[in-house]
Amino acid sequence: MNELRIRAAGPEDLDAVLAFWKTAAEGTSISDDREGVERLVARDPETLILAESDGDLVGTVIAGFDGWRCHLYRLAVHPDHRRKGIGGALLAAAEDRFVALGGRRADAMVLVRNELAQHAWQAAGYGPEEQWRRWVKPLG
Repeated sequence: MNELRIRAAGPEDLDAVLAFWKTAAEGTSISDDREGVERLVARDPETLILAESDGDLVGTVIAGFDGWRCHLYRLAVHPDHRRKGIGGALLAAAEDRFVALGGRRADAMVLVRNELAQHAWQAAGYGPEEQWRRWVKPLG
């Protein structure tokens, strides 16, 4: 792997990101479509962070900040590029973004069944808070 480039996604990257998630991300969400990701990037152009190597997309993370809390979504590394520090580099970029915005704590949504991801999050210094449960209501 050559030099890793970390940068914010632009509108021109969204089709590649959506295709990438089908290969590298675990599970999907109701907003994992072109319209949803376009809205995300239009609202906050720095929130979707990409990792590239040799011009290829090898990782993503969404570092969402609502002015109060810092949320991490879609930390994904291409299966052929895992265990090379890409996830750590993406998390460092996200955490730097949060600190610059005044954030004080970051949280991540991790599927219970995704044990590989749970180990990666723990290695990065994150821990579960078992007293919380996510409540969801689809809109529309």
